[in-house]
Amino acid sequence: MDATTVRAEGEPKKVLALVGSGHRGGATFTAAAKFLDNLESFGDVRGEIAVLSDYDLRTCRGCKACFDRGEERCPLRDDRDVLIQKMDDADAVVFASPNYSWQVSGLMKVFLDRLGFAFHRPRFHGKSATSIVVQGIMLGGRIRKYLEFVEGGLGFKVVKGSVVKTLEPMTDKAVRQMDDALAEQSRRFHDQLLRPAYPAPSLFALMMFRMSRTGIRLNAPQDKRDWGYYRDKGWFESDYYYPTRLNPLKRAVGALADWAGAHTSAFAVAKEVPEP
Repeated sequence: MDATTVRAEGEPKKVLALVGSGHRGGATFTAAAKFLDNLESFGDVRGEIAVLSDYDLRTCRGCKACFDRGEERCPLRDDRDVLIQKMDDADAVVFASPNYSWQVSGLMKVFLDRLGFAFHRPRFHGKSATSIVVQGIMLGGRIRKYLEFVEGGLGFKVVKGSVVKTLEPMTDKAVRQMDDALAEQSRRFHDQLLRPAYPAPSLFALMMFRMSRTGIRLNAPQDKRDWGYYRDKGWFESDYYYPTRLNPLKRAVGALADWAGAHTSAFAVAKEVPEP
């Protein structure tokens, strides 16, 4: 089980906002700061902003060293681990990105690509995450959904994010709409921070866990990092990523997912076909 960040009694929860815009003081930075201000107004939260452009983040080379041998074997010696440590130290993370060419910014995508190993070996269970997408016109909803999918894959408890329109020059109405959206999101996010760290998994999350471990058990060589990670976590024998009580329906669905994964070709090892 992943350990939640331990706080002394009365110590505020820490929320980290990762800002994927190189424009410090721009619309994305401003929206993230406003969101954290709203959270801090509850009195039990302390916010921190990490602007990705302030860190040395290099583009993934696709060497797969992190997948096969461990993330510590990555040949890129930059600030990736500094940011991961900040995420580990926080109780919750906010992914804030402008809408660039109908996707997250290049800065944000580079960082998410460098977390690829953590989708194989999720590590942020017990922590919450949400997203803020800042755009001029449209399609930010797709980016929000993408970030929410990423957050879930990393192990976070996902709180629906916001899409904020900041088409310049911003009208008074647009400013009010942005403020209202961030205030509502911060309220929902704060409510999540007060809930149990390890909720009962959804049927979809349960099935994805069972399917993932079936694939690793059947296909991953035992000297590879994924297999060892699942072994060390006790996930080959557990009901889920963390201790939880499954109701009869979920227990049956989990058993069915285990059986189906082991008796279908879904996890068959791909073999190269020799050329004629």
